[in-house]
Amino acid sequence: MPLFDSLDLEVISHSFSAIAEEMGSILVRGALSPNIRERRDSSAALFDASGAMIAQAAHIPVHLGAMPEAVRAVRMRRPKPGDLYILNDPYNGGSHLPDLTMVEAIDDGGEIVGYAAVRAHHADIGGMSPGSMPQGATELVQEGLVLPPVRLARGGVVDEEMLALILANVRTPEERRGDLRAQIGACAAGAAEWRALRARDGAERIDAAGNALLDYTERRARAAIAKLGDRAGRATDVLEGDGVTDDDITVSAEVSLRGALLHIDFAGTSPRVAGNVNCPLAVARAAAVFVLRTLLDDDVPTNDGIARAIEIVAEDGCVLNARWPSAVAAGNVEMSQRITDVLFAALGNAGLDVPAQGQGTMNNVTFGGAGWTFYETLGGGQGASSRGNGPGAVHVGMSNTRNTPIEALETAYPLRIEEYALRSGSGGTGLMRGGEGVVRRYVVLEACTATLLTERRRHAPRGGEGGGAGELGRNLLNGRKLPAKCRVSLLPGDCLSIETPGGGGWGVVGKGAA
Repeated sequence: MPLFDSLDLEVISHSFSAIAEEMGSILVRGALSPNIRERRDSSAALFDASGAMIAQAAHIPVHLGAMPEAVRAVRMRRPKPGDLYILNDPYNGGSHLPDLTMVEAIDDGGEIVGYAAVRAHHADIGGMSPGSMPQGATELVQEGLVLPPVRLARGGVVDEEMLALILANVRTPEERRGDLRAQIGACAAGAAEWRALRARDGAERIDAAGNALLDYTERRARAAIAKLGDRAGRATDVLEGDGVTDDDITVSAEVSLRGALLHIDFAGTSPRVAGNVNCPLAVARAAAVFVLRTLLDDDVPTNDGIARAIEIVAEDGCVLNARWPSAVAAGNVEMSQRITDVLFAALGNAGLDVPAQGQGTMNNVTFGGAGWTFYETLGGGQGASSRGNGPGAVHVGMSNTRNTPIEALETAYPLRIEEYALRSGSGGTGLMRGGEGVVRRYVVLEACTATLLTERRRHAPRGGEGGGAGELGRNLLNGRKLPAKCRVSLLPGDCLSIETPGGGGWGVVGKGAA
């Protein structure tokens, strides 16, 4: 068995990560939709033959933390070497329906030696509402076409009948075809690069290096937890309705650091709700992995070794461990953000130095008209911390996308951006100021619908250590206030304005950082 020192593992880790990054680059360059090509709402990762994630690109935390469940679901189908599967079923490896995941069983000499996986948010996958991010959905089938893990290609040959079935259930088939082809190409590239690496460095060495890297990351994660000492904290926060009612939905967690493990108990969290802010446990696990990753040194590789240092307890059927047929479209994007907020708050109550709350929402905006759909999320303020002011106009927590450039949006869709600017003064006050939100005003050029799934419109992002709260977000149609979650019909000339929340401030002016 080959032996590896820390330098060996560093070099090999970068080799693995480079493959995942190349997969992501190919996906972005090949995609047709601005949501993937420009905003980069997609992720790529590499898995070993046992289904453990050994490397990921620096993409979307909510995608990547949940992606091991997708590979696990594909492996349950007993794939053949070279098979390519597609899925989106939240209760069978997916997260929410617009996130289509492809997993290729990498063939090397007639055996499966690993898996290449990519996940991308498609701007439509059918369902009751253009863009497949509906407000008011109460069951999964209303949100779009549900795909359990199904074989899309064998040995590089695409099953055109399966592809045709998928495209027959979406509103924008040609755009979807282009994005799906980009995903296929990304998986093929990952498989080819993995085989090339094994041929160059030796299959036995690469396989052993993957296991060693996972063990190394686990050791580093456990050591970091142990260094913090035994401690515990609890926190509670809420979501502002589920799209069916405006009733607050409780998210509660007790976090304890003991025995070199991060223990998380979500007791006290609300049961599943009628609307679509529910999520599968994989999304909660993704939030936990993200939070623990922020406690580690930058040089710790990001792989499944981090998840090995986490234990999660969540009641079966609660809002963050939902069961079929619960709707989940907003759970992936908004519940994941609130889970992250609660976990950081619990760590703060356990005595750790954590930032003030950021905007706590992805500000999901979806437009749909005759033959077109457009989806994007918007940045806002990050919370300030003892280390400095929070940045403004950024995606926080479980999102890591870019914005959609105005030129790309206006070229592709019958929309015009009247204003896109920082929301001056929206960051919380304090010794360190919270980051500012943004203002984005859309003017529609033809009749369409718009769906909003947003948060922090009633409960502001909290400040830290006496700092002020960030400004609440606002949704406006022609100057009239809209709810946090709604669907509206628009006519030419209508103006939809989204003002995103600011981040919380940190500390009291006149008191230095501890």
